[in-house]
Amino acid sequence: MTDLTGRTVLIAGATSASGLAATRALTSAGAHVVATGRHPDKLAPLAALGADTETVDLADERAVRELLVRLHDRGSSLDGLLHLVGGWRGGGGLAGQTEEDYRALESSFTALRHLSRAVDDDLRASPAGRLAIVSSTAVERPLAGGANYAAVKAASEAWTRAVAQGWAKAAREAGEPLRAAAVIFRVKALAGLEDRLAAAYAGLWAAEAPELNDSIIEIQEQVRN
Repeated sequence: MTDLTGRTVLIAGATSASGLAATRALTSAGAHVVATGRHPDKLAPLAALGADTETVDLADERAVRELLVRLHDRGSSLDGLLHLVGGWRGGGGLAGQTEEDYRALESSFTALRHLSRAVDDDLRASPAGRLAIVSSTAVERPLAGGANYAAVKAASEAWTRAVAQGWAKAAREAGEPLRAAAVIFRVKALAGLEDRLAAAYAGLWAAEAPELNDSIIEIQEQVRN
């Protein structure tokens, strides 16, 4: 396990099984975890693992900015962001792709945009900033019944790659080494892979930013002989 003592990581949308696994892995590695969610009662298990918890609607830009102000006021500067805001709605072919479903899914992309802008200065200033999102193999092979979902995931990937390009460009123009990396994790289905995802994110600090930045890492089930 990579030693993350001294690192502060924000887990966005932490009340899922993946958020619980990531909190456990990161705190076990010595990181200070800030876990966010919309419902305070669902954050209690994360606090029990040692995370600081914040109740916040990440689709609200002002609320995200205020969250960063609170963290800075407490002396916390972020070294990582793990974006787990998501969900699934689909089925019914193309005709079944409702506007209501799309807007519900789009909130994850909205949260990513707000968060990545808000934490940009922190992650650039960190000795090793790490941002990661969880995307889907559906981006490469979208199906009609999951068109809304695949479209939102594709937009999130494009945004994350733009973050990576911006960091590389800024480092190059400043004549400084690249220290921050933006990474896309892809899964076919996340259920059962929560611990593997958590370990993969914690492991990002074991590699150098130039080899990670703008990369796509597929999280798969372990093949059993």
